Amino acid sequence: MISETGYHLPVLFHSSLTWLNIKPEGTYVDVTFGGGGHSKGILQQLGSEGRLFAFDQDPDAWTQAPEDSRLTRIPFRFDQLSQQLLAHGVTQVDGILADLGISSHQIDTPERGFSYRFDAPLDMRMDTSKGKTASQLLESWDTQALSKILSQYADFYPAHPIADAMVRYRNQKGINTTRDLKEALQSVIPRNNPSGFLSRVFQAIRIAVNEEMEALNDLLLQSLDMLATEGRMVVISYHSLEDRKVKHFFRSGDFTGSEEKDLYGNSLSPWKVLTRQAIKPTSLEIQENPRARSARLRAAARRNRNEL
Repeated sequence: MISETGYHLPVLFHSSLTWLNIKPEGTYVDVTFGGGGHSKGILQQLGSEGRLFAFDQDPDAWTQAPEDSRLTRIPFRFDQLSQQLLAHGVTQVDGILADLGISSHQIDTPERGFSYRFDAPLDMRMDTSKGKTASQLLESWDTQALSKILSQYADFYPAHPIADAMVRYRNQKGINTTRDLKEALQSVIPRNNPSGFLSRVFQAIRIAVNEEMEALNDLLLQSLDMLATEGRMVVISYHSLEDRKVKHFFRSGDFTGSEEKDLYGNSLSPWKVLTRQAIKPTSLEIQENPRARSARLRAAARRNRNEL
């Protein structure tokens, strides 16, 4: 289902707001404003003294921002969470919401180069004002580097044949557009699921271009400092690497996933895990919004620092 603005309705909308447990006078952060759907839901539950800080590095996102004195727009990526909040005089917040990945609006805007469905320049940058495009990076990646990206970010095993096909095509003709990338993959695309294959390749390149996993690491680490006691963090992820990282971090407070306990068997993690199993979208939501199919939601609360 698509809203009047052209953006898909937010994924796991009701679940995310429920687990965020919004206090009317609290201070909250939506680190992935996107189409603004989650932020608007938070604002509806906030009172007159409540505050919402919304992050998004994509200038297009702010065309959806409501005029609301309780909302502060922050045009930066969420790995600058602590720095930007402190710059606004905020030292602790009551909740953080992260809807990871890419918005449907970005995918459906041809010139952004995120989708194999359109012929467009191969850009893929979330913030088009900085960094190298996907095309520029593909010029520099060798087969080994590409294989690592495809295996880590799209679960391709083995990934070498795919990477080799891309490098061979690049060396002959160059890969400057989405059509070029599709052509480079023709010899390795499986007949049974070509769309799924292309989606995974484009996903892996996008994640690498935007350094999304590194940014997620920074966000999770900074959230520990910024959340008040019993403050909640809700994360919606779209592929196994993201979900596994969030799961491990909530379990242990680091990226090992190894939960330490005291002599009495009590967890020493700075998090109280609220969702033992990831929350998945209902069949009705998937029917209305196919993008929700791979979504997984996890939530945790910040423990009292004095108890650790």
